[in-house]
Amino acid sequence: MYAELLWHQVPAMLPQQATDEATGDLEGSIRMTALWWQTGVIYQIYPRSFQDTNGDGVGDMKGIERRLDYLVDLGVDAIWISPIYPSPMADFGYDVADYRDVDPLFGTLADFDDVLAMAHARGLRVLLDLVPNHTSVQHPWFIESRASRDNPKREVYRWRDPSRDHGPPNNWISDFGGSAWEWDEATGQFYYHAFLKEQPDLNWRSQDVRTAMYEMIRFWLDRGVDGFRIDVLWHMIKAADFRDNPLNNAWQPSMGEMDRVLQLHSTDQPEVHEIAAEMRAIVDAYATAGRGERVLIGEIYLPLDRLVRYYGQDRRGVHLPANFQLISAPWEARSLATMIANYEAALPPDAWPNWVLGNHDRPRVATRRGPAQARVAAMLLLTLRGTPTLYYGDELGLTDVRIPPALVQDPRELREPGLGLGRDPVRSPMPWDGGTNAGFSTVVPWLPLNSDWPVRNVGCQTEDASSILTLHRRLLSARRTHSALSAGGSRLLDAEGNVLAYERWHGPERLIVALNLGASPQRLILPDWATAFRSLLSTVDDSVSVGSGALSLRADEGVILTAG
Repeated sequence: MYAELLWHQVPAMLPQQATDEATGDLEGSIRMTALWWQTGVIYQIYPRSFQDTNGDGVGDMKGIERRLDYLVDLGVDAIWISPIYPSPMADFGYDVADYRDVDPLFGTLADFDDVLAMAHARGLRVLLDLVPNHTSVQHPWFIESRASRDNPKREVYRWRDPSRDHGPPNNWISDFGGSAWEWDEATGQFYYHAFLKEQPDLNWRSQDVRTAMYEMIRFWLDRGVDGFRIDVLWHMIKAADFRDNPLNNAWQPSMGEMDRVLQLHSTDQPEVHEIAAEMRAIVDAYATAGRGERVLIGEIYLPLDRLVRYYGQDRRGVHLPANFQLISAPWEARSLATMIANYEAALPPDAWPNWVLGNHDRPRVATRRGPAQARVAAMLLLTLRGTPTLYYGDELGLTDVRIPPALVQDPRELREPGLGLGRDPVRSPMPWDGGTNAGFSTVVPWLPLNSDWPVRNVGCQTEDASSILTLHRRLLSARRTHSALSAGGSRLLDAEGNVLAYERWHGPERLIVALNLGASPQRLILPDWATAFRSLLSTVDDSVSVGSGALSLRADEGVILTAG
């Protein structure tokens, strides 16, 4: 039983919006005009793997442009494009050599401008991946910084003398394994890199760094970008005294070397919230000046109590600290109900929730949950209160692709092979049709396609009324049609067995979402006020059984019920 777990019976007021009280039956239901990033659905594009147009086997900006109509038909509201900046590609664009241009692999700055203009013409917002924690070793700043100890750019990065035993300054470990310190013979010091040695960390305690990076943010906002996903936000400030991180007594070799220590002093320092607030002030100034509402999404992998701090004091942090709990949560009704309730309870006043089911770093949902429950997971993602982020290919039910050792590209897998930490399997090319190379490219793609691409592709699934792509389109259409799903309040309902059920409402509209998280049929006793509800949408088919005050759920079925 979890009826007592009530979350947002009174929906949070949205900032800077006039509201009036609705006349619906539910106390606290509010009629509102929400901001686009609150009601919208964000779709992540990994550009290398979306669409190739120039025959090099790698996706590009023209490819994104070609597929904009697909995204409109799918029903998403914004696209987040993973890094496209000039880069040596040691970590596939997360090692930036120039923050104000586009890598020739993807096209030109003019090509990006075309994508931006054509997306906006179709009502799509565009977010870029901001990579502020580190640059490439080929960035001009780092080239100058390592030229000599007295170079003006020296303090732009984190340089330290060796320890007393002539080793690294402390025990910090790179997220990709090995020491996080790299020796520079020419200047006789180590520099810090939280990831690869080709990705030196910037010194965000330097005002020069902040000034330059904030100017870069304005450069893209002035071009019309609608916001940023901020890469590894919680890494950006390190403890000033560079103390050793405590050892992790629970570490096992299967966990990866980075987990040998607890990142107590190398991440999530109090001063990082000042940076988030400064970035927020920059983007909010555009809205204040009438230049459009912009959004900041922070990548943050932290426990819940620390995650929600990134909303900031009086909501002056990032708009959406990314909530990754669905990726690793136990797939069981009671556990999910408790997790959802705890998250809602932890949100600061008026903070807007968000949910992520997959991304370019974690196993795909269809691999984690199986094809049947991937459909249920899609309904969960797109009906929970808050902003959902959908990872490209998840709408097709793509699973992780097996990468032969000879074809591995990901430096994390190359550095720590066999631990399941590699990210190539979730970055496979998008299968568009049954033609050559699945319509992705005229040549062999940079990574292998999913093995079932002749039948699991956009073309085939578009023609199939029962496909998971069709399900996603129907769910996204329902979000647009029913304000209860995109902007309404929520509360958990009492349920038995492996059923997760909750109510969504907005004004007089009331919906029930019921999810069977298991492979056995289940029965949900409906509240007295919902005994006459009918099916709006099912993850299986439309022959939903509602009668005698109960909903009968088939194995692996999710259902949305509506009044009348």
